[in-house]
Amino acid sequence: MWVAQDLRELEAMSSTEQTFGRGWQRGRSGAATADFIRDFTAGMTHEQRLNQVRFIARMMDDQFSVPGTNFRFGCDSILGLVPGLGDAVTSAISLVIVHHAWQSGASSLTLARMLGNVGVDFLVGSVPLVGDLFDFAFKANRKNARLLEAHLSKHAAKGTVEILPPERRARRANATPTPGARWPRRR
Repeated sequence: MWVAQDLRELEAMSSTEQTFGRGWQRGRSGAATADFIRDFTAGMTHEQRLNQVRFIARMMDDQFSVPGTNFRFGCDSILGLVPGLGDAVTSAISLVIVHHAWQSGASSLTLARMLGNVGVDFLVGSVPLVGDLFDFAFKANRKNARLLEAHLSKHAAKGTVEILPPERRARRANATPTPGARWPRRR
């Protein structure tokens, strides 16, 4: 009986409501988005989190280069050129890195430093012209990725987290798994 009722409710929902929940339609998009991100990243290993953080940092800060120079920039700099909305969107993407750090058990100090980097990038990046130049030079996502790497490396040294360098990851992917081996769970 309850399954049929749930199916009727699901059929009555729009595609947006099905994807983001009914809170999206009622003006609670922040809560629905937070639930979506939490559920999307649930069950990820520390290595998967770190890989996603590295990907986001590379896309946002270092994806493109100026030919003939060592100068690199990313989507953060490009989207920052859109007045108002660009810096808000890039800051929201940057907060995914902070979310991964929080899920990895980073200390309050590390999270505060990461939020400070995102805040500075947002506030200074919002200033016309000066902010656009600042976005090309200040790499908040790369800094936050390094902070997460430092946090995970510190815990790997204690033996509570295992992070493999890229060459060992490739070897492990081709190896047969050890029975009973698993990643430590988050407390």
